[in-house]
Amino acid sequence: MQEAMLYSQLDADRVRCRLCSHHCTLTDGQLGVCGVRENRDGRLYSLVYGRSVATNVDPIEKKPLFHLQPGSKSFSLATVGCNFRCRHCQNWQIAQYPQLQPGEIPGQALSPKTIVDQAMAAGCASIAYTYTEPTIFYEYAFDTAKLANTAGIKNIFVSNGYTSGEALRTIAPFLDAANIDLKSFSDDFYRKVCGARLQPVLDTIRLYRQLGIWIEVTTLIIPGYNDGDEELRQIAEFICSVGEDIPWHVSAFYPTHKLLDAPRTPAKTLQRARQIGFDAGLRYVYQGNIPGEGGENSYCHACGELLIERYGFSIQENRLKDGRCSCGAVFSGVSC
Repeated sequence: MQEAMLYSQLDADRVRCRLCSHHCTLTDGQLGVCGVRENRDGRLYSLVYGRSVATNVDPIEKKPLFHLQPGSKSFSLATVGCNFRCRHCQNWQIAQYPQLQPGEIPGQALSPKTIVDQAMAAGCASIAYTYTEPTIFYEYAFDTAKLANTAGIKNIFVSNGYTSGEALRTIAPFLDAANIDLKSFSDDFYRKVCGARLQPVLDTIRLYRQLGIWIEVTTLIIPGYNDGDEELRQIAEFICSVGEDIPWHVSAFYPTHKLLDAPRTPAKTLQRARQIGFDAGLRYVYQGNIPGEGGENSYCHACGELLIERYGFSIQENRLKDGRCSCGAVFSGVSC
């Protein structure tokens, strides 16, 4: 166990966690919504510090991040636990493990230094805190990110966007980029499907931008749930209001976990969503989970030239010169 960062002692045996937007108030012995932060005798502890449940070397495009060091490798890390209860979670076996197996915290002992060493040995340009929600293993990610930053390795959150403003500001000096899920533009969807609220996610996206951390946004489009033109337009217009150069990834849904009543997302739905994004003023909109449709390619926002050709997570050709198109327009991103 590791004593948690960002909590307040309310009285002898009650604490309030300040890490995410749930702001859990916990009595002695009680766990937070995430299932991995526990009040023990009036102190809050992380139960997953140093307990990696998944590591892998991934292409950065898998996060998905298309504008952060395209074609590079990212060392991916996760622990069990999540502060959402998404009915369509693709990684529910580890994200919901504390609820499925109460009292048991699996994972391989892996120190922050070992993670950085392994990332360097694998030739990774970044470390991605991913697969589950990185906010819930914040202390582990924080200590790793500081070491990685010193070693010249970038740090990435792949997040549901429910991190508190205080937590995000604290880790911001060591955080280079994030992909944030904007799952819907309906608070009802967030409450019923995810066990959360919409507004904190919108606030977090704005704060990332204000702090100067590169962000890309992903929306998993679920037929019958969040695939209406008006909702997609609201999402696109919100992203554009934060920054027209923020890439929007519209991805295909596949039935999984508890959400089995919706069909797979048709390619034409992603094509429609992509056009809605462009019509709203976004410069970069990508289709995900259906490779080979051409919606994964990057084009110059100024002249329309094909800049990066992709198939799935693989780059077929990169025509960028010092992060610019041949017409001179800048391709927004980090080390592009």
